[in-house]
Amino acid sequence: MTVTATTPATRPSTATSRTGAAAVTAGLILLVTALAVVDITQGTAAVGAPEVWKALTGGADPADASVVVASRLPRMTAGLLVGAVLGMAGAALQAVSRNVLASPDTLAVNAGSYLALGLVAVTGVSLPLYASSGVAFAGGLAAAAVVLGLSGLGTGTVRLVLAGSALTLGLTAVTEGMLLLFPRETEGLYQWNQGSIAQNGFDGVLQMAPIGLAGLLGLLLLTRRIDALALGDDAARGLGVPVRATRVTVVVLASLMSAAAVTLAGPIGFVGLCAPALVRPLARRVRAFARTRAGLPAAGLAGAALVLGSDVLLRAVVPADTAVAVPTGVVTSLVGAVFLIVMATRVRDSAGAAEADRLRIRTRGRFLAVTAVLVAAVLGVAIASVLLGDSKLLLGDVLNWLQGRAGRTVTFVLDTRVPRVLAALLAGAALALAGTLVQAVTRNPLAEPAVLGVSGGAALGAVLLVTTVPLAGSWGVAGAAFAGAAVSSVLVFGLAARGGFRQNRLVLVGFGVATGAAALISMLIILTDPFNATKALTWLSGSTYGRTLPDVVPLALVLLVGLAAAGIRRTELDLVSLDEDTPRLLGLSLGRGRLGFLVLSVVLSATAVAAAGTIGFVGLVAPHAARALVGRQHARVVPVAVLLGATLVCTADLVGRTVIAPAQLGAGLMTAVIGTPYFLHLLVRSRR
Repeated sequence: MTVTATTPATRPSTATSRTGAAAVTAGLILLVTALAVVDITQGTAAVGAPEVWKALTGGADPADASVVVASRLPRMTAGLLVGAVLGMAGAALQAVSRNVLASPDTLAVNAGSYLALGLVAVTGVSLPLYASSGVAFAGGLAAAAVVLGLSGLGTGTVRLVLAGSALTLGLTAVTEGMLLLFPRETEGLYQWNQGSIAQNGFDGVLQMAPIGLAGLLGLLLLTRRIDALALGDDAARGLGVPVRATRVTVVVLASLMSAAAVTLAGPIGFVGLCAPALVRPLARRVRAFARTRAGLPAAGLAGAALVLGSDVLLRAVVPADTAVAVPTGVVTSLVGAVFLIVMATRVRDSAGAAEADRLRIRTRGRFLAVTAVLVAAVLGVAIASVLLGDSKLLLGDVLNWLQGRAGRTVTFVLDTRVPRVLAALLAGAALALAGTLVQAVTRNPLAEPAVLGVSGGAALGAVLLVTTVPLAGSWGVAGAAFAGAAVSSVLVFGLAARGGFRQNRLVLVGFGVATGAAALISMLIILTDPFNATKALTWLSGSTYGRTLPDVVPLALVLLVGLAAAGIRRTELDLVSLDEDTPRLLGLSLGRGRLGFLVLSVVLSATAVAAAGTIGFVGLVAPHAARALVGRQHARVVPVAVLLGATLVCTADLVGRTVIAPAQLGAGLMTAVIGTPYFLHLLVRSRR
């Protein structure tokens, strides 16, 4: 009786699930079809829906038919292919890693492909489309392997994003350095990196479609193994599934599909993250979508709807002549940034990395010795920076310049070089102090202005002014940078405060804000005059080129105020960095003190960005190194971190403008190359 009672109950449930899956799939197909139809009717040419219909039925004017066949249909088809491929690749990566934040973006696949194609472009070799896809595949797969190796599969959603985002920053910095050094060879590569589905004919689509189809077929053959992995590694092994081989195969296939999309349209950001997330609620209501065999195609349809919907939205909101210059990837990156922020407020993860130097006690003699060595290092680097460059000088030339007796050539060189050196020294010191304050207040060793999106907001404000008001002065740029930093910091700290600053969600929200700021910056650079674009790109690389003494004055004043405040309230910094209860037991207003330190760190970051552009990881590396050298007392940490930051940025600026002279690389690019390995090292150490 029991068997006959339960069996009928099971069958309707399965049938209902299949019916629901079919209905949802049909709805997704109708949505994608509707977006595709609308997308075909949009463009700069006066070819509307009636002309498109005539072109498809063979009764249109030859000029209208040419527009539809050569441009609009290929663009729509590319959007379908790219969205579907990225959606399915993201779903596969999330399934095998059991990580809802895994995607080609968060695994640095796109950044690896960008760097690989940039290296090929620098050589001047022109590759056919298939060969370019192979290069992109190799770069993306290598980057994904590094991120997955560092973060560990299934060990935490936040850790994977931290590793992927940090590696993305480093790889992108190297690529942007090549853009500045080889502008002719890499012409158009920056705009390509923003992702655009615009096509000239069907050649590219026809060549990349088989690669995407091969990747999909490979994933479909592995669906049972992927479903088994969802039960856990031990359970999958008990079912006879080779866990490691399955994961490696899926990552390779997903990277291959991502490479096809990147080759065809450039990196279309965050489709692989958002599309599976849109399908995930359906899987909780319709059981069939919980299986990979049905979930993958659904994620592909959601990805196609995202890409085509972004393209339709862009062309509906922005005038056609302007929309044609804005890559679709900028819109999807903005959507992905919002999605990442929303996910960050919901994801629960560990409180963060516990620092190994928490209980270390250093002697006063060690502190004095370290300080003396760092003061000597700062003086040595500063003197070397003043003397070395495209024109080498002697100390006697500097003394004559100080006394007003130098020749015209020496005067010109030092008038332009000394402000650069001062800007690098003060910017490094300010960013190091800002990082020290943020890490103390949030008790998060991974927090720093660039990682938290504060520098990105400041950069957005400054670039907005640079591209719209090219003749704006240093005080105007500083004001715009401060406004951008203020908005981004309110957003980041406001969202993260609800879950406690100790949570890694603070860093995750910061990455989301930084991503959104980067997308808006890219749009501004693409739409502006080429001269302003070059100026903005140079400034974004952290260059001190063209700085004058008036540019340095705001930073010097803010740094003095910051040092004075940190010195006066050093005991409060020590208490705030311990825990939540100790400051309250001693009668301190934790909320007011925390807010004051955060505001000070924002002001320091904004003025540093205004004076020297975006320079990342200094606020991360300098405080860590300072605590390792002199312990955790902020009376000692602050001066040591400030000296370390000044030395690091000034050295990076010196190396960037002398090693490959007369060409120059910004200090921000150099510090990103240094800071990325250090950040990844911290992730590995915290996992242990």
